[in-house]
Amino acid sequence: MILELYRQLKEIVDSEYSDITEESEIIFSYAGRARKLRLKLIDNTFIDIWHSQEGEYSFHWEQRHIRNTIYRHDNAPHKKWSTIKTFPKHCHDGIQGNVTESNLSSNPNDALREFLAIVRKKMIELKR
Repeated sequence: MILELYRQLKEIVDSEYSDITEESEIIFSYAGRARKLRLKLIDNTFIDIWHSQEGEYSFHWEQRHIRNTIYRHDNAPHKKWSTIKTFPKHCHDGIQGNVTESNLSSNPNDALREFLAIVRKKMIELKR
């Protein structure tokens, strides 16, 4: 089930976001289970996308080795973010402790498109 979701998400990435991605790959555990979808971006950063059967997710743009920043939307119910209006959904913007609301869709395909639209916009802004 999760493997099929990652295949769908990979197809969206490959067909709609080739302008910002160099490669998309489903990462498997040693036991052969699909663990996450990894996207390598044209600016030498990467995005890890993780989903669970229970509906947990994380869209994590790792930039620490290039810009010393991260950008992540997830729904881990950390008590310290319980004051965020969209809790448990939240966004780590720039650093782990800078947390804001996350309005990503609950639909994984739509959420991916929304997240990658944000990434695309931020990449354009960084070029200026």
